[in-house]
Amino acid sequence: MKPSLCAVLPTLLMLAAPAFSAEQADLIIRQATVVDVEHARTQANQSVVVRGADIVAVGEDKAIARQWRAPRQVDAKGRYLIPGLWDMHVHFGGGPELIEENKALLPLYIAHGITTIRDASGDLPTQVLQWRGQIRDGSLMGPQLFTSGAKIEGVKPVWKGTIEVGNQADLDAAFVRLKQDKVDFVKITDSTLTPDLFLAAVRGARANGLRASGHIPMALTVQQAVDAGISSIEHLDYAYKAGVKNEAAIAAAFADKRIDRAEANRQLDAGFDRDTAMAAYRGFAAKGVYVTPTLNGGRILDFLDQDDHANDPYLAYIGPKLQATYAWRVERAAKATPAQIEARHREYHQVAAVLPMLQQAGVTIMAGTDAGFLNAFNYPGIGLHDELSLFVKEGLTPAQALSAATRAGPSWFGMLDRYGGIAVGKAADMVLLDANPLQDINATRRIDTVLLRGQVYDRKALDALLEQTRAKVAAWQGAVK
Repeated sequence: MKPSLCAVLPTLLMLAAPAFSAEQADLIIRQATVVDVEHARTQANQSVVVRGADIVAVGEDKAIARQWRAPRQVDAKGRYLIPGLWDMHVHFGGGPELIEENKALLPLYIAHGITTIRDASGDLPTQVLQWRGQIRDGSLMGPQLFTSGAKIEGVKPVWKGTIEVGNQADLDAAFVRLKQDKVDFVKITDSTLTPDLFLAAVRGARANGLRASGHIPMALTVQQAVDAGISSIEHLDYAYKAGVKNEAAIAAAFADKRIDRAEANRQLDAGFDRDTAMAAYRGFAAKGVYVTPTLNGGRILDFLDQDDHANDPYLAYIGPKLQATYAWRVERAAKATPAQIEARHREYHQVAAVLPMLQQAGVTIMAGTDAGFLNAFNYPGIGLHDELSLFVKEGLTPAQALSAATRAGPSWFGMLDRYGGIAVGKAADMVLLDANPLQDINATRRIDTVLLRGQVYDRKALDALLEQTRAKVAAWQGAVK
């Protein structure tokens, strides 16, 4: 029995229909040169398709044009598209009266292509945790924010906003609080925390499924912190310390109060040994310990005699009360003798020379600025570009520096499946540059467009963010006067 026309008509219509219909997206970036940071190469004439906060297609421009439609298109005109930048060491603080001035810093990160920041704790941990949630739910404009919450410290510490720990019971309670706060990692500092409790805190973080970051007490060797399970070492000075041949003897003498901190530092400065350092750094790499150098902050303070930064144009974006927190470091630097100034310069270069050694040993270097309150003239936003410039000046290639600011952070958090590249399934956090950062790292400063969670900020919008913060600062300055 032959089938009726009604029975076969749907099949005939399907066969007659076009084999392809364009898929719908929210945004297409056309004709970009995609920078593959992982392999340090570029691919020209690419288009990137975004739906919501996700990259859903990447490919040759003509092929994408045939397959996809979107209500908004950005003509990249051959510009260079990189993953969003990450600043892996920032601070917010200065007390409750500075909350609004700190909050006004958030747009500065976006305006400079920084789509994610890692707050390494100041004295406003509760407020920063609130900002994290507000950014995630879209009620506050800012870069993606990871935070340690309150840092773990000893009893009666120098720094405010801490969880004071004097014994194991205190430490156990600290982890209960940090887990309740759903912190992204743990920050441990060494102002008054005893060496034994420092090591217990590092081990406790790992036992609680958290990464530990921190400042290592003088009475411990860096290797002891590494063996305890520290995940990232903040500031290059500690990596330098690991390269001192008699570090263990110096740490023991300091712990026994046979030498003071000044003498311990003098001996550390004089005892660096390249072979010792390379062995230590290979150990870092084997154990997956990352290093955040924060070179720019050290450079600013060590060379205040050459540049007092009083006329920095960027001060227009820093609130007057935040600027006031710079004073104590500036005043301390101003009291230095000529011999102390010379020593400061020498020590900066000694420590900076460690950077390419870490790279050679296979250590993952993370770009972080230490920007925020107290840290004089180390500016949120532009400071990361200064950091990357220093990385290259001190011996990294532009590709290595760019990786430190785009892939190292996601890697540390175990999120490379989502960030650090431009590919299907990655987050739509990207920066469009006018020049190739693999050839000149200063190209990261030449920002045409920023995409954050799929939202487009063109140059006009980025300038408006800067103006928004500048206007607030001007109003606060007027109120102070």
